[in-house]
Amino acid sequence: MDGTEGRAEPGAGPPRSKFSADLAGPGDKAERYAGLRRRWDRQIGDKVPLPPAEMANSGDFRVSVRGSKVHDALIANLRYDPTGTERTWVDSHYFPDMLVMDVVRRGTWHYTRSRGRDEVSVSPGQFIVRYNNPSWRFAVGPHTTKKLILPVAHLGPLIRKRPVFGSADSAEMQLLLAHARMVEAVLDDLSPAGLQTARDTLVELVVGVLAQKIDETEPLLAASLAQAAKNLVDRHLADGDLSPTMLARELNVSVRTLNRAFASIDDSITAYIRQKRLEQARLALTTPVPRLSVSELAAHFQFADSSHFIRAFKKQYGQTPNRYARSHGPGAAAEGP
Repeated sequence: MDGTEGRAEPGAGPPRSKFSADLAGPGDKAERYAGLRRRWDRQIGDKVPLPPAEMANSGDFRVSVRGSKVHDALIANLRYDPTGTERTWVDSHYFPDMLVMDVVRRGTWHYTRSRGRDEVSVSPGQFIVRYNNPSWRFAVGPHTTKKLILPVAHLGPLIRKRPVFGSADSAEMQLLLAHARMVEAVLDDLSPAGLQTARDTLVELVVGVLAQKIDETEPLLAASLAQAAKNLVDRHLADGDLSPTMLARELNVSVRTLNRAFASIDDSITAYIRQKRLEQARLALTTPVPRLSVSELAAHFQFADSSHFIRAFKKQYGQTPNRYARSHGPGAAAEGP
């Protein structure tokens, strides 16, 4: 089976901003991968070569590639699921003289260079940034990863000859990944100027990862900083210490900088936290099992007491929590208004 999304026929026009392809099943691995590369070149263009998704030496396989071209950079999500567990060493001639970042989500990537003298492994939740040249090889096993490919330009001197490793949970990487997700979501709607800004912000955030700090005064980073903070809020809604101070500490910026970032998108940190807590409480009220009481919900989402929670909920949704549960919970349609 060979299924492809977003297929571009020969002569269908200029390369597009997004590409996706799925290859699955047994067969001639070289022929299938060559076909994938041809489609990539038609849809993305050969200036940003296809991130390798080399097939295993034998057995069935599934390779999924999702790419977003951001000017002269590329954000790609790869998933590779072979039936075997053997490593397949892949040469790095696909995108030489470019900066390559791999954020490993599942599985482990193994890298070697200088004819095997240096070998490193990158486990899930970790990243590697490297200047790619023919001395690098890497082994592909069952994995998922987000890959970022950028022209070296002024980034080259920052990485010098040694790769950079780190945690995907670092403040700088959280900002970069938040920006990447935003760009992937709105890429088709960006104007040429917006695309250039998205690319410049991407580069600035990579600089932050390499330098292990960001420029708090850089206005391009405001939206990404606000989104990274929102991502943290969504994961810590029940935490008692969730606050602007906690978020600023996790993202390695000042509270003032974080407040400015939210102001740039016409929002506030405290308002967002309360809105998300109320939203999750509303969903919990319509869930049959386990059904929490109003006082339990108030405590879970860190409201001072039930009265504060009820007032905030009614202001947000126009009903008290109990009335909302009766009108929207299981059996509400059968009972009628």
